[in-house]
Amino acid sequence: MNKLPKTRFHLVFSLAMGAMMVPLMTFVVTLVNVGWVPDFLGRWLRAFLVAYAVGVPVIYFLAPFVRKLAGSVAETP
Repeated sequence: MNKLPKTRFHLVFSLAMGAMMVPLMTFVVTLVNVGWVPDFLGRWLRAFLVAYAVGVPVIYFLAPFVRKLAGSVAETP
């Protein structure tokens, strides 16, 4: 499989991180807020779509800052 160029790493990272974090977080928060109601999956899907659209750009723009912050308080691997 051909890899994307290094210039696309941060974008791929942001999309992957969003794909892992957003479904889990929206599921838990939706469950806490409304409980296991008959239309839970529809509510969760709506929350997921909105959160993914917001979350990926947030990850994209904040990740470099967070990496620098973490590097200032902990040794980098």
